[in-house]
Amino acid sequence: MDDKTILAQINELVEEEHKLRTQVQSKEISTDEEHNRLRELEESLDQCWDLLRQRRAAREFGADPGGAHVRSKREVEGYLQ
Repeated sequence: MDDKTILAQINELVEEEHKLRTQVQSKEISTDEEHNRLRELEESLDQCWDLLRQRRAAREFGADPGGAHVRSKREVEGYLQ
């Protein structure tokens, strides 16, 4: 996956986040549904940003950005724990 593809995925996830917020405001979905899906979106966004940072760091230090890989949600979300 290249940087453009990762950024496109980030944009799609952000658009979905905005859509969810609109749906909950218009009562198309419940706040519980919104919160559950938002949590999933945030985790996926964190994975995308992590992959993008890995690729940029590799490039900065002369390594192949293609060697970067998507880390598990557990690993990405566990950084601060």
